[in-house]
Parts: sequence; structure tokens; C-alpha cells
Amino acid sequence: MPESVDKDVYPEPPRQTPAPNRQSTVPDPVPLVIGLFSYVVDKPVTAFHDWMERQRAKRRIHYYHREFRRVPDLTQCMEDDVLCHYEANMQWKRDHLVDQEIVKIMRQRVAACRTREGESADQNCAPLIKQYAEVCKAFKARYEDLGYYGGARTCLMKQKERMMEERKAAAEGKVE
Repeated sequence: MPESVDKDVYPEPPRQTPAPNRQSTVPDPVPLVIGLFSYVVDKPVTAFHDWMERQRAKRRIHYYHREFRRVPDLTQCMEDDVLCHYEANMQWKRDHLVDQEIVKIMRQRVAACRTREGESADQNCAPLIKQYAEVCKAFKARYEDLGYYGGARTCLMKQKERMMEERKAAAEGKVE
């Protein structure tokens, strides 16, 4: 209570908790343990952390995203070059993830346009829907029917088979 209050008018309420009456001469171990922890563990760790932060602040490195160098395609690898095959497969997987993100972004743009335009979405979003259809068609042409374990080699074989079918169809079309 503030000191300017008249104690006769506003008496202090009775305390619910009695004042501690210590009958033991043994000191309380809790403050001792807390102080020991503070000086033995907390202060050295905090000092080390602050020192590390000062060292890092001198050489600040900005991490935006990792940039991978382009590696040769699987068609450019020698037959027994396992490392080149591995790198080409990892490059293919990164390209696959990028293509998935492109399809996802296009889907989000079409959905946002449909939401924004409402009833006239088919007319006003037609170029965006057409672009989304082209992106989906290209994605399906490259990655469809590869399965979960598909990689650079299976994609290349699928591409080769598709090219052979197109050449065969073109040759048959010329003969007739």
C-alpha cells in the first residue's frame, strides 16, 4: 500500500500465510544450489556463447540458398564412370524438384486468379490456365510413368522410347 494512505481508515488485511519461524540452524540448500549452478554452469556457458557471437559477428556469412554447378548429362557420361552417373542422377533429382515447384507455383497462380476473378475466371484467366496446361503437359511428358524410384537413367530411356515412337510414326506417315 502506498504510504500516503491513512492506516486507520484503510487497515491492512490480515495475512493468510504465517511468518516463517525457523527452528533449525541449518541453512536452506536451495539458494546455495542455485548460486552454485549459476557460477559453475550458467556464467561460463553464457560467457563462451557471447565470445562465440562476437567472433561470428566479425565474419558474418549470409546463407541464402545453395547453388549447385551444372554437371554433364547422363548422355555425356562414359559407361563405366560411376561418379558421373551419380552426379547426373543427383542433378536430375534437383531438376525434378524444381519442376515440381514450378507446377505448384503455377497451380497457386491459377487458383488465386480464379478466386480473384470469380464468375468470369474462365475468360480473364485464360492465358494463365493455358500456360498451366502447357507446364503440366511438359511435366507429364518428362516424369510420368517413372515410378517412385525413377531417376536419370529411366527418364533417359523413356525419352529415347518416345523419340523412337515419334520417328516410327513419322516414317509410317511418309510412306502412306
